[in-house]
Amino acid sequence: MPGKTPHSNGKEPVENSVRNNQDVEMTDEKSSMKGKGKKSVKEGEDMTVVVPPSKATKQSSQPPPADAEGDISMDDPDKEQDLEVKVDPVTQAVTDIKSNFALLDRAVALFDSRFTLRALRSISSLRKRLTPEIISQVIAETFPPTSASAAVAKQLLTAIGKADVPLGRLSSTDMEIDNDSKSPKNGSKKEIKDIIPEIDIFLAILIQVHLFDSKQFQSGAEFSKSLADRIHSLNRRTLDSLSAKVYFYYELFCEQLAPLPPSPRSPIVAIRPTLLTALRTAVLRKDIDTQAAVIVLLLRNHLLTSHISQADLLVSHTQFPENAANTQVARFLYYLGRIRAIQLRYTEAHEHLTAATRKSPASNCALGFAQTATKLLLVVELLMGDIPERATFRASNMEQALRPYFLLVQAVRVGNLEDFETTIADHADTFRRDGTYSLILRLRQNVIKTGIRMMSLSYSRISLRDICIRLHLGSEESAEYIVAKAIRDGVIEATLDREHGFMKSKEVGDVYATREPGEAFHDRIRACLGLHDESVKAMRFPMNQHRLELKNAQEAREREREMAKEIQDGDLDDDDLGGDFEGM
Repeated sequence: MPGKTPHSNGKEPVENSVRNNQDVEMTDEKSSMKGKGKKSVKEGEDMTVVVPPSKATKQSSQPPPADAEGDISMDDPDKEQDLEVKVDPVTQAVTDIKSNFALLDRAVALFDSRFTLRALRSISSLRKRLTPEIISQVIAETFPPTSASAAVAKQLLTAIGKADVPLGRLSSTDMEIDNDSKSPKNGSKKEIKDIIPEIDIFLAILIQVHLFDSKQFQSGAEFSKSLADRIHSLNRRTLDSLSAKVYFYYELFCEQLAPLPPSPRSPIVAIRPTLLTALRTAVLRKDIDTQAAVIVLLLRNHLLTSHISQADLLVSHTQFPENAANTQVARFLYYLGRIRAIQLRYTEAHEHLTAATRKSPASNCALGFAQTATKLLLVVELLMGDIPERATFRASNMEQALRPYFLLVQAVRVGNLEDFETTIADHADTFRRDGTYSLILRLRQNVIKTGIRMMSLSYSRISLRDICIRLHLGSEESAEYIVAKAIRDGVIEATLDREHGFMKSKEVGDVYATREPGEAFHDRIRACLGLHDESVKAMRFPMNQHRLELKNAQEAREREREMAKEIQDGDLDDDDLGGDFEGM
């Protein structure tokens, strides 16, 4: 255009391919882009950009201070950590305990047991920090002296030996709030709030945990008895999860009192009427948590005193709740599997124990239960004639605990009776402590059967004398009896020649031509389907969500009818429909 010079974009005529010797200032392209909407810089004027120095530059520009000798002192990075305020562990423990009170308040207000379970899960982190001083401080700061629950607070303090601690003590935060409330501006004191029963029951559970960890079993049993009576009289559905924990520790206290089980005079026999009463009340009140916990405790009680028939009657006359917690279901299946194993019903015992190991929590807090259930499951598999997989013993958290059982499985798999008896003699204390010694003694016949099976596969014909020598049996007659019983039970495919005194094996057919692979595959499919069904049942859905969806769908259909009617009447135009149909 006339009057304007064309843009050269920095490309000027170059003579002999060399620019002028004058220095050329390099400008940032972004600075030219930022000039939109502002006054343009006149031609020929230099534009100076001032960049403020960063904090790191300021700090680096200042020389570090020198000491008396003239050396530069290096900054200690630990000084900042030393300047941090250290929190008193007692104060922190008190704060953590009192933080659960808000969860209990929400559980009561919303009638949701999940908040109560969150408070109970915090006990594991509080357990190591519980002392009588901390518990008494929490009780003194929580219960005012003029409240209706002051008598309950005095009972809690008496249980931990702190009956002289006065109630109504204020914490530092409460003191500031109280001073503000007493100021002339406010003119009134802070109102005294009633303490809900869930809070004092939670504190009572903490006292139970402290008494059990400090091995005050007699005091804990007496305190638990009074606590169970109080819970029975309250009749509040929001106490279901807490009452289950109370009965759990009540059983543990009685198990540690002399005479110890399996003595018939043990205190655990005396608390059975209390547990049965609690079970009957829980069933009438539809208290699922207490019902599941008490059934498990009764089964444990009967097994500790070796009353297997009574435990079987309890299982047959009660119905375990379907919506019980997963941990209680795992315990119930474990005790049920132990009962069935003692009753020689190994197939049912194997099913229950397999389900118990699958339902056991994967965290380290339940490692002991997983190990105990796995030990019993291994013994039941051996009694069924199966050999456990080697991967079970290679698990990092199971290898050391299952070492005696690994040696036992090796002896049974090979059919070596001598190694089997040696293993039992070396680890008898471990097997008795695990409660599997009586079941392991039944494996002697299985070891003999396994040895006969190995010999039937290795030899087409073998004499009874050689069988007697290899299995370390007393006489050939006992070897003949054992071989005959193994043939009748279907353990081996062979015939017995009594006149010549030898066993002749039959040809082994193809195992895949039988029904055994199909049955094993069917069992795995059934286990997977059962796990899927239980997972679907355990899913949580919002209450009355289907009604809300039906309501929204009904409103949408009504709006569609109204719009269709107005369109037919001609009351709606394109603007009302919100559409621009020019491009259609």
